[in-house]
Amino acid sequence: MSLCGGLGKCAGCKIRVVEGSLSEITPVEQEAFTGGEREAGWRLACQAYPQSACRVYVPPESMSTRQRLQVEGRETDIPFDPLIGSVACRIEPPSLTNPVADAENLLGSAPGPMDFDIQVLGDLSTHLRKWNWSATAHIRDREVIAVSPAGSRPIGLAVDLGSTKIAGYLIDMETGKGIVSQAIMNPQISKGEDIITRINAAIQSSDGRTLLADLAREGIMKLTENLCTEAGVETRDIMDAVIVGNTAMHHLLLDLPVRQLALSPFVPAVRGELNVKARDMGLNFAPGAYVYLPPNIAGFVGGDHVAVLTAIRGEWGHSTGLVIDIGTNTEISLLDRGKITSVSCPSGPTFEGYHIRDGMRAAPGAIEKLYIGNEDIRYKTIDDAPPTGICGSGILDAVSQLYLAGVLDSGGRMLENAHARVVKRNDRLEFLLVPKQENQGGAEISITQKDVREIQLGKAAIQAAIAVLLETEGISEKELQRVIIAGAFGSYIDVSSAMTIGMLPSLRLSSFHQVGNAAGTGARFFLSSAAKRKTVGDFISRVKYLELAGTPEFSQAFTRACLLGPYGDHRH
Repeated sequence: MSLCGGLGKCAGCKIRVVEGSLSEITPVEQEAFTGGEREAGWRLACQAYPQSACRVYVPPESMSTRQRLQVEGRETDIPFDPLIGSVACRIEPPSLTNPVADAENLLGSAPGPMDFDIQVLGDLSTHLRKWNWSATAHIRDREVIAVSPAGSRPIGLAVDLGSTKIAGYLIDMETGKGIVSQAIMNPQISKGEDIITRINAAIQSSDGRTLLADLAREGIMKLTENLCTEAGVETRDIMDAVIVGNTAMHHLLLDLPVRQLALSPFVPAVRGELNVKARDMGLNFAPGAYVYLPPNIAGFVGGDHVAVLTAIRGEWGHSTGLVIDIGTNTEISLLDRGKITSVSCPSGPTFEGYHIRDGMRAAPGAIEKLYIGNEDIRYKTIDDAPPTGICGSGILDAVSQLYLAGVLDSGGRMLENAHARVVKRNDRLEFLLVPKQENQGGAEISITQKDVREIQLGKAAIQAAIAVLLETEGISEKELQRVIIAGAFGSYIDVSSAMTIGMLPSLRLSSFHQVGNAAGTGARFFLSSAAKRKTVGDFISRVKYLELAGTPEFSQAFTRACLLGPYGDHRH
């Protein structure tokens, strides 16, 4: 799977032809490789088609590797008052003197009327006789959504549907205890790493939207089957489910229109919370099980950010702070004594290794930590494997370290004579992190001037969004008491590096709290607590959304934020 969905933009599928012939080299390959590399047979697999039997060399950095997928967030107490209730039923068989219908017989002692899901009724009579008139009825809002054998335990499923990964959690709906959690790669990546690429894929063909919806559902079902196998339960034991995701993922899962998300004024098809029958979404859970999807805030701030805010709500109380969920699209909320103002900014997939020459996802062999000194360069790779590339946290460290070492000036320009590792190739400067001779025959790994520019763009979007948010609400960075950083990338970054280049405000390190997958924690809150669902509408109604595209200050703030240096150094 390539990062760009086969468009040739990420250069993540490099191969070298050893034998055989391929189709003519394309314009994007002309841009991706130097003349020498093209003569040596280097191509992009997504752009080349075999014209004969071929043998190719696939370098390690181009191979599909297991990515580090974060599932857990900070441990927290989750209130347990589920929407699902289970009733043990031991009933008398009907007789000529008491010919009561099976449905009424099952719930003869239930207070008040009950509705039955039609699929439950379809199997009820057969099951009651098979189970010798002993069963468990599972009820949601006075609707019988499933009937199972006596002693069965109801299971709940919480899902964080991210653009890169899908994280899932099984919950015992009788006790509220977590059973098992796992994550897999989102199969939609085959249609593009970033949301805009997927939206384009959805609207460029008549079946594009449906195909992306099918991929999301297949991914959720695959993950669910993995979880259930590990837990020793069946997927049909799942009585309730919650799925959170950004607005685009929400729409692509439900096969909703997405064209308007990419066009001003960037509005979602639906903003409010949804309760959808799982079977109507193609999910094989209990017969009448529902899937709850929390409300979206705006076109690019979705239910996953609502879940993040819900998960950390006890932490912000009456203080002033920021909640930042860093990703391809970064969501930021300013919390000021109970008021919430949210923005989103297109920080791009650079922090996933996209658009970085030797960039890669957070997989074994990726450089994730880096220190550059006058004489030595020290780095740490994921799983301590031989280095094959550099992932987002390592790229952030590299730019910070190069700036501190004087290799980069405040404009991000690489200085030729600033360090012995700065080399010029094809009239372009790059910094040699791992020479080929030091990499046990592996690839050489460098940071190029273009890589630095990509990081500047990503960090500038986040820095400018924070600046405009604070300025609009009349808050100075000095008034910030805490900054909560959520998400997988946010969990692994070195906050000091982010402050050094100005991506984050210059505060005491103790002011920053990296909380992991808070969206997954929020999804579990919604699964376990009916009260959280009932109050989320009022909670969201108090959120003010600020559209940066309509804010003239953003372009000026973005230009200033492209400079490297601590936050606020280049304010004027």
